[in-house]
Amino acid sequence: MSLDPAGRWHVSLRCEVTVHDGPATDSVVGLDAGSTSLVTLSTGEKVTNPRHERTDRARLARAQRQLARTQKGSNNRAKAHRRVARVHARITDRRRDHLHKLTTRLVRDNQAVVIENLSVRNMLGHHSLARAISDAAWAQMRGMLEYKCQWYGRDLVVVDRWFPSSKLCSVGGAGQDKMPLGVREWTCPCGAVHDRDVNAARNVRAAGLAVLACGDGVRPARAEAPAGSRR
Repeated sequence: MSLDPAGRWHVSLRCEVTVHDGPATDSVVGLDAGSTSLVTLSTGEKVTNPRHERTDRARLARAQRQLARTQKGSNNRAKAHRRVARVHARITDRRRDHLHKLTTRLVRDNQAVVIENLSVRNMLGHHSLARAISDAAWAQMRGMLEYKCQWYGRDLVVVDRWFPSSKLCSVGGAGQDKMPLGVREWTCPCGAVHDRDVNAARNVRAAGLAVLACGDGVRPARAEAPAGSRR
């Protein structure tokens, strides 16, 4: 039994359970992580980013201001600390609940899930996107996908982070030299009109299918960026 900073008691129970493989399916889904949507699926579905931190930002700021006005060592300061911790706990719990529901659905509905090997730590260095990326908790989502795929006998395919999923046409395979973040829709010379995120998710899925079929990388291996791998 333990007491967390928010004043909540937690009890841990250890038990043994048997998890059976999910029903076999031929479905394979590719995921593209984004800042506007939490993830975009190769089916065209866009999962909204709930932005839990932003939703409670005003409440958190108010609790922190109240904490700053209290005297160190006082009972009021201890109470203010708990109020701040409760807001953080609320954000964390809501985010975890949303990710659990999403990852469970993806794993149960698909035989394989294909994701990009994103370097979240490096992406957090982007000052204008760092807060949104942190709020999305992509690393936590990947961790959930990893162990749930093991539980249900699914494949998790991780595609090389340098794979240009956004720059390739998912219809004809033609590549673009540049694709600024501000470009949300583009037209390929072949005539195909693409939503940036949906197109990227479809390319990620195609790369994952290649890995599942023959184990080949999706592009030549590089020392700092290993080729796509099957987990």
